[in-house]
Amino acid sequence: MSAPRIQIRSAIFHLPRRSASFSPGILRSRAQPVRFQYRSSWPGRQQTQYNRFSRAQSIKYLWQNSKGFRYGVGSAGTGAVGFVVYNIETVPVSGRKRFNWVNPETEEQMGMEQYNQVIKEYRSQILPQWHPDVKLVQQVLDRLIPASGLQGQQWEVNVIDDKEQMNAFVIPGGKVFVFSGLLPICNGEDGLATVLGHEIAHNIAHHAAENYSRLSLLLPIAHAVSFVWDVSGGLTYTILDYAYNKPGSRKQESEADFIGLMMMAQSCYDPEAALAFWQRIEKAQQISIPQFISTHPSNYNRVGKIQEWLPEAQSKRAQSDCGITSHYVDDFKRAFQSRDDPWV
Repeated sequence: MSAPRIQIRSAIFHLPRRSASFSPGILRSRAQPVRFQYRSSWPGRQQTQYNRFSRAQSIKYLWQNSKGFRYGVGSAGTGAVGFVVYNIETVPVSGRKRFNWVNPETEEQMGMEQYNQVIKEYRSQILPQWHPDVKLVQQVLDRLIPASGLQGQQWEVNVIDDKEQMNAFVIPGGKVFVFSGLLPICNGEDGLATVLGHEIAHNIAHHAAENYSRLSLLLPIAHAVSFVWDVSGGLTYTILDYAYNKPGSRKQESEADFIGLMMMAQSCYDPEAALAFWQRIEKAQQISIPQFISTHPSNYNRVGKIQEWLPEAQSKRAQSDCGITSHYVDDFKRAFQSRDDPWV
């Protein structure tokens, strides 16, 4: 059985988003009755009979009657818990604790596979480097990278000419993809900085590696539950998905919102533009998916969180190298806008 492939791409909101692929069929199995043969205790009489047990009953029987089985399960459980605890780490910037055993080198290798797939799929739609849209994305990216701490990556900008799709993602290793349909919603550099800051934040926090690590936990659990209780592997995974996987994904998205907001503020972009961007996104979306079944927070909750974080973002902007000059620029804008006729 080949290992499932994880999808590394991320989207800034729930418009068609490619998530980790999973085939419930690989876990589907049908239990066969376990038969225990015994002989009758009546003297002078031999009789063969069969008792039917489910797998759960069989495991319970082994647990109660086999010391070796108990030791084996205990050793495996202790090893699994030790492995998880050993690989608990702290996410940069946000400080969240999470399980992750995939190192950055492996994450980047998986990213290159994803990059090749995307290039192959959209090769004919990728705009040339001299195109104004590509230059705009490159200009914003150049300001954000120094605040990301990822200057050593091989950054590359690709704008896909698809005005129907409002999406963007950054593949581990610095490969940036923006669909042209998103640019009008960005409404300028500050809105685009909101998008790119969010997507770069996924790389800063190594969310792709975390997703793969999470999947490596979910699949064995789903397989074990399916085997023991003879239920559909797809059903088991669906329950785990809603109880564990989707909430984890929403935490990642909120985390990327926070890190991206701090990054754009440090790069001298206006953090308040993030509020306007998500409000425009909410108007552009025709269908709003309930948050509990989505991998992304609702736009309403996103806006609320950003409002909570704005004071910290504005403080970070004031403390950055652009703090002094931005103060005079803001004063100039207010003075300019307060005049009825600025040319008189």
